Amino acid sequence: MRAREWSLLVLLSVLWGGSFFFAKVAIGELRPLTVVFGRVALAALALSLVLWLTRRSLFRRDAPWPAFIAMGLLNNVIPFSLIFWGQTQIASGLASILNATTPLFTLVVAHLLTRDERINAAKAVALLVGFAGVALLVGPNVLVGDDSSFIGQMACLGAALSYAFAGVYGRRFQIMGVQPIQAAAGQVTASTVLILPIMLIVDRPWDLAGPPSATVWAALAGLALLSTALAYLLYFRILAAAGATNLLLVTFLIPVTAILLGAAFLGERLEPRHFAGMALIGVGLAAINGRFTARLRAAK
Repeated sequence: MRAREWSLLVLLSVLWGGSFFFAKVAIGELRPLTVVFGRVALAALALSLVLWLTRRSLFRRDAPWPAFIAMGLLNNVIPFSLIFWGQTQIASGLASILNATTPLFTLVVAHLLTRDERINAAKAVALLVGFAGVALLVGPNVLVGDDSSFIGQMACLGAALSYAFAGVYGRRFQIMGVQPIQAAAGQVTASTVLILPIMLIVDRPWDLAGPPSATVWAALAGLALLSTALAYLLYFRILAAAGATNLLLVTFLIPVTAILLGAAFLGERLEPRHFAGMALIGVGLAAINGRFTARLRAAK
């Protein structure tokens, strides 16, 4: 990648890493599904405005709404709900590390559901190393029922699995000829419609003691406009310029921002085993990406 693509990649990692911080602030006063609705609804408005300014529309006759709905469910509604609820139980930095397992799950899902992305021996070893890191993150206390954060961690891993299915499913948009900005706007618009009735039934936002504070409104705006709308625009720009393999590198960088923000502003502290688990996941991701092993071969 050129310097420009590297700069965009780092910026994207900051935006997505910041989403864990923004969400942690927002769920301090709002219930998780309400935060999900705020995120996708504001992002849908922002991306619809971009479409209007560029004289494009989601509501043409041949718009693939079934695909938008499926992608919105897999890429937004399910993972956002699981991550935000999980963050009521665990630190935002730990949630971001667990989210970094998405490429590991994607490898398994792609192997099962596609013909052109199979797991070979090297990738199988990478998976074992990566999931060993997950086991280290979860910790041994769960075996004796002492870890109260276990369900929160499982929720974040469930979100990573949902993202994996979304990644495989989302490949069809290019085949359909759907432009990246329309795919992004379509999925968050569909997500808004999907999550609204669920949020109203489960969260009953009118039962809140009072209106959200200015800090929470700012966190919601950051979550929707920066970590969703702007992040999607960067995501698809990098994808077009550098390809999916290079884009995968963002996974290495996201926990850095989330951990730093959590430590600086939320007083979060992670245990040594969390960093050790992150290191193992990083080794697994590096092996899947192929750059590290290729350079080792070249050095011999």
